[in-house]
Amino acid sequence: MIFSRFALLVALLLFVLPLDARAETVDTDIAIYGATPAGIAAAVAAAEKGNKVLLVEPTDRIGGLVTNGLSHTDFRSFEGLTGAFLDLTHRVQDYYQKKYGPDSPQANGNFRGTHAEPHVNLLLLQQMLAEHPSITLQRSHRLHSAEVTNNRITSTTFHGPEDASLKVTAKIFIDGSYEGDLMAAAGVPYRVGRESKKEYGESLAPEQADDQVQGYNFRLIMTREPENMAFPVKPKGYDREMFVPVIELLESGKVKSVYCTHTGGIYKVHDPALPNGKRDINDVSRGLVRLSLPNLSDAWPDGDAATRQEIFDAHVLHNAGLLYFLQNDAAVPAKFQEEARIWAWAKDEFPDSGHLPQQLYIREARRMVGAYVFTENDTDAAEGDARSVLRSDAIAMGDYGPNCHGTSHVGPTIGGRHAGEFYKGVSPYQIRYGSLTPQECENLLVPTAVSASHVGFCALRLEPIWMSLGQASGVAARIAVEEDLAVQQVPVDRVQRHLHLIGAATIYVSDIPADSPDFAAVQWWGQQGGLHGLTPAFSKPGQRGENILGQYFEAYPGHAVELDKPLDETTKKRWLELAKSRNLESNDLQNAKTRGDFIRTAFELVQ
Repeated sequence: MIFSRFALLVALLLFVLPLDARAETVDTDIAIYGATPAGIAAAVAAAEKGNKVLLVEPTDRIGGLVTNGLSHTDFRSFEGLTGAFLDLTHRVQDYYQKKYGPDSPQANGNFRGTHAEPHVNLLLLQQMLAEHPSITLQRSHRLHSAEVTNNRITSTTFHGPEDASLKVTAKIFIDGSYEGDLMAAAGVPYRVGRESKKEYGESLAPEQADDQVQGYNFRLIMTREPENMAFPVKPKGYDREMFVPVIELLESGKVKSVYCTHTGGIYKVHDPALPNGKRDINDVSRGLVRLSLPNLSDAWPDGDAATRQEIFDAHVLHNAGLLYFLQNDAAVPAKFQEEARIWAWAKDEFPDSGHLPQQLYIREARRMVGAYVFTENDTDAAEGDARSVLRSDAIAMGDYGPNCHGTSHVGPTIGGRHAGEFYKGVSPYQIRYGSLTPQECENLLVPTAVSASHVGFCALRLEPIWMSLGQASGVAARIAVEEDLAVQQVPVDRVQRHLHLIGAATIYVSDIPADSPDFAAVQWWGQQGGLHGLTPAFSKPGQRGENILGQYFEAYPGHAVELDKPLDETTKKRWLELAKSRNLESNDLQNAKTRGDFIRTAFELVQ
């Protein structure tokens, strides 16, 4: 459903709080709402040259899901990690090596920095912000309202503890919240729910549009280390009768275990492990007992504070109450109860919230209807090519296909089935700048509640991609401030150039990492279309490399540039024509012997 500005009056009730007794006004260059990973990446990029940045977080804990249990990162290949998220992984590796030693189990067990304990991610994200003195962080302040004049946000008001009020004026605003709360308050059109198949011609879309969004659940952190185990207690509202139906499923063999690494169980124990004997615990896709509750999720995006709290509490009751039942109820078969008690919450995580994360995994909420809508079609392969369709105005890339954990539930909560689940394997794809910008609002960028269809969003909703979009938003915001431009007027090639220089990719290249001296040149040439046509299409679209472990794979084949490879006549002719179309001609290009020689020379010319 698309909401107009008039309809948003109801949504704004979310932010109604008592009148503030203490008021403060802050003027800044760039204001960001939501210290999610995307919001943090945006703040760091925006502050790079000393711009004043205010980062406002509604809770007392920054980092979104990355510091609230989502430690098993969703990506397909290490070569697809880039920019701000790649920087975070390097910091993770350095942290564990320095604290425990370079050959310690912790240093060797963080999966190249992608699997850190939540409290470690929290510490490192705090350090990232602290490195930039022009960033001011304001915690525990929730958005109350936004004032808009002539398609520009003129100010925003936030309410904090003890009736404190904060009014913020800024040149550019960025909505880093998972829900798109600032976007909605500013009257920017958005959507909640799924589009019909015919609207964008998406194969994975439903026949008829509806208001369903993906199911939420907690990403739980558990351990088997005896000294660090904190067993669940009865959550508020606990009633054993809610969970009795699970016994029949266990006894009949329809559910084979309490814990599993893939399917057949109730709690998914992600592989590989986190350092210090911990695991990220998730919902089991297509299972008979789910942690996610999609029928409750639909009310979250536009829900007021009380509605969201009710949904949050219902998930605590279901996610934690079920485990308490399995571990303690006398009716649970002994072998399953013994298995259930092998794991418990990690005592050293989330000590202020009963060792449960403080945030739900909001897989999908509002989605902006922006200047460009990213759809399933943006993940399609280019005709006759191993690569996906070229987007010359791309500001980020991803390598994880559209994936939905379900948007509704049929039958009883325990024993029924989710509907609306899907996954599609694709080649790495690009994300256009227009997905960050509203159609009309001139000083707002939206990297998380990004402009996408439901199916398209199911590919983009991953923290590495959100961080890339946040980083691009921060760069664009900085340019908009420096040049006094509307966000829609920011030259995309300038955003790309800066991203490439700081090691952020806009196109997937498997053999030129971010620290290569050729990274910026290869990325630029890829944006010109030079890397398309090097490898013909595979018989199976989205062909992956060899499996490493679980959902992780070696680099996608057909996506290497091979700089030392001799420049064959067919490629040389095409590249010369492409260079000419960009007004780049020289004898050095004509005389280039290898792919690398040509790309480096062309890049020097364009500089």
